[in-house]
Amino acid sequence: MNRSIIIAIIIALAVIGWIGSGQIDRFADGNNTNAEAATQDMSKAELAKDADKKADEKHVTGVRVQTFTAVPHQQNVIVNGKTEANRVVELRAEISGRVAKVHVDEGDRVKKGDPIVSFDVKDNEARLQEAEALIRQREIEHKAAKSLNKKGFSSDTSLASANAQLDSAKAQVKAMKIRIQDLVVKAPFDGYVESRDAEIGDYIKDGNQIATIIESDPLLVTGQISELRVNNIEVGGEGTATLVTGEKVSGKIKFISKMSDPATRTFRVELEVPNKGNKLRSGVTAEIAFKTKSIMAHFLSPAILTLNDAGVLGLRAVDEKKIVRFYPVKILSDTEKGVWVTGLPDKVTLIVVGQDFVRDGDKVETEPNKVAEAKE
Repeated sequence: MNRSIIIAIIIALAVIGWIGSGQIDRFADGNNTNAEAATQDMSKAELAKDADKKADEKHVTGVRVQTFTAVPHQQNVIVNGKTEANRVVELRAEISGRVAKVHVDEGDRVKKGDPIVSFDVKDNEARLQEAEALIRQREIEHKAAKSLNKKGFSSDTSLASANAQLDSAKAQVKAMKIRIQDLVVKAPFDGYVESRDAEIGDYIKDGNQIATIIESDPLLVTGQISELRVNNIEVGGEGTATLVTGEKVSGKIKFISKMSDPATRTFRVELEVPNKGNKLRSGVTAEIAFKTKSIMAHFLSPAILTLNDAGVLGLRAVDEKKIVRFYPVKILSDTEKGVWVTGLPDKVTLIVVGQDFVRDGDKVETEPNKVAEAKE
């Protein structure tokens, strides 16, 4: 082979080798660069994940919790009112006449049927005797007419006339007896005489007032209950009245009005209480506490109540996953020891310390509260 050709081949191989060596290096450099970039991206993702995890762990709030259980509760409805007599009757004359005798004074206790005043009998007894004599005459006439009619000597018309005259005479006697009874005005029930308007010698006309009789045992304590609360009580329910004079009495609801006062939209309610010995007086200011129907409620400290972002009153609780849940509640009543609320599950774990530093949906770390559950 020609020497020049051999040299050319050697030079060509050297050039090809040099070129090949450069391409391989660049390719290797590119692969190394991509691998390093991928490794760096993975490291950054893991670091970010670890940072988020640490941040989450750093923001978990620790709170104290306590479990509460609902119990039956009767709410009291407070109403302002006054005492009233169970019955008040103004006795009036049923006939006209002059007062002959007064049997009672103001303030006297009377029993049903006791005389209050008596009118002058005058000629009423004589007229009664005259009417009774007329009956005896009419009976004889009726007997004779009946006998003659039976024998055929008298018509049926004559017998019917005699029968009518006898009935008329009996009616006159009955009317006179009623009149004589009306001459004595009697007490219609057990009570006491609040006032007496008749005196001996007074001439009383038919319909004029004679006396006022009051029944105060039992006594009524009455008030007006709002339309929002009237359905919470019922006839026969219990109630307690505290009088401004210091007495405290208990009884049952006797009456609840079906119609409201047009001016106040309130309903009249009557509490019937015993008044043995009539020690309690009518017209005394009182505060009435009616017990409502029993409902399930929780009794707790008002200190754990809080507001959500919308300003709604409620309580913050935690579920089994330690996630915060907000429950709006309604306060039924409050005492010196705590408040009764509704709106919670029957059994609930409430945040009692730290409730103002968490929000609905937050995850928390819980620690049991060592304070016992509030009791009324």
